Amino acid sequence: MRRVSTDMPNSDMQYYLRRQEEGLNNIQTKIASQSRILALRDDPLAASHAVRYQSYLARLERFEKNTYYAREHYNNTYAYMNEANSILQRIRDLAVQGAHGTYAGDDMKIMAGEINELLKELAVIANAQGPDGKQVFAGDRVLSEPFRMVEGTVAGGGESMVVRVEYRGAGASRRTEISDGAYTELDISGGEAFWAEKMQIISTLDAGAYRVTGDTSIFVDGVEIPLTVGDTVQGIIAKINDSPAPVKAHLDPQTQGIALEGTNAHLIRLEDRQDSRVLQDLGLIRGNSQNGAPNYSDSARVAGGSIFDMVIRLRDALYRGDQEFAGSLGIGGIDLALGNLNARIAEIGSREERAEMTWQRLNQQIPDVTAQLGREAGLDFVHAATELGMMDFAHRAALQTAAKILPPTLLDFLR
Repeated sequence: MRRVSTDMPNSDMQYYLRRQEEGLNNIQTKIASQSRILALRDDPLAASHAVRYQSYLARLERFEKNTYYAREHYNNTYAYMNEANSILQRIRDLAVQGAHGTYAGDDMKIMAGEINELLKELAVIANAQGPDGKQVFAGDRVLSEPFRMVEGTVAGGGESMVVRVEYRGAGASRRTEISDGAYTELDISGGEAFWAEKMQIISTLDAGAYRVTGDTSIFVDGVEIPLTVGDTVQGIIAKINDSPAPVKAHLDPQTQGIALEGTNAHLIRLEDRQDSRVLQDLGLIRGNSQNGAPNYSDSARVAGGSIFDMVIRLRDALYRGDQEFAGSLGIGGIDLALGNLNARIAEIGSREERAEMTWQRLNQQIPDVTAQLGREAGLDFVHAATELGMMDFAHRAALQTAAKILPPTLLDFLR
C-alpha cells in the first residue's frame, strides 16, 4: 500500500516536469543536429542505412578532393612541359638556320650562345616547383631537384657554359585514389619527360652459367619481378619481357651478357631487392641507388641520352661550325626529344581528361547520396518546430499549475 506523505505531490510534480524537460531537450538536440535519429532505438533500420550513406559520402568527398588536386597538378605539369616544348621548337629553328650554309662561323656561334641560354632555361623547367613548393618532376622525392647543371668551358664558347646536365634521380610516381580501388598516376619523372632516346644497357659479363641462388626479386622501372632459385639468365630475360615494365631484355650475342632496351624514351631504373645481388652479379648495376639516380656498372655499355644531351651536342656543333652535324644528327636528336616530350604531354592530357570526368561524376554523386542520407535520417523542420512549440507550451502550463498547487510555505525556507 502506497504511503501518502506531505512531500508526495511535490515529488510527483518534479518527476513529470523532468520528463517534459527531457522531451524538450531531445527535440532541441534533433533540431541542432538536423537529424531525427539520436540513438539506434529511434529507428534501427534507418540508422543502419544512414551509417552506410555517411561512410560512402565521406569516401566520395575524399575522392573529390583527390581528383581536384590531380587536375590542378596535371594542369601545372602540362604548363611546364608545354613551355619546354616551345623552347625545343626554338632550338630546332636555330639548328635549321645553322645548317642552312648561309651563315658565317661567327653567326653560328651567336646561335650556339642562344641555345646555351635556352638550355639553362630547360634545366630550370626540369627543376620547377609547383604552387605548393614541391618539385614537379621528382616523383615522391618532392624536396629534391632531379637535375643538376654542371658548368665549364666549351671550345669556341665563352666561360660558364653548361657542359652537362646530370640526372640526380627521382622517386616513384605518386598515386592518388579517385574511386573505390581505382588510382591515377600523378607524376611524370624527369627521367621520362626530359629524355630523348631509347636507352640500352648491355652487360659485358658472360652470364651463360649464371643461376639465381635463392628466391628473390629485382626491380625494373619500379616493377617488381620475382625470381626463384635456379633461374637461368634466359629465365630472367623471359620474366622481364613478361612484366609490365617498359623494357625488353635479350642476350647480347657478342658479350653473352644480358642486355636491356627501353620500349620508349626514358631512363631505365634498376634495383636489386635489399637481400639480393642478381643485377650486380649480372654486371648491370654497381649497387642499389639511394635516390634513384643512374647506378649502372662501370663495365656495362650504356647508350641513350636525355634532352639536355641532344641540345648540348647541337650547341657544340654550332660552336665548331659543323654545319653537316647540325643538319643531320643535331636536328635528329632534337626531333627525338620533341617526339618524346609531345608523347608525354599527350599522356598528361589523357590523365587530366580522366580526372576531369571523374570529378564531374563525383559532383553528381555527392548531392544524390546527400539527398538519400537526408531521406533516411533528416529532420522535418516544420514538424519539429511545431512539436517544440507544443511541448514548450505544455511545459509552461505545467509550471504555472504547479506554482498554484504547491505554493511555498514558511517551512520550505526553514528546511
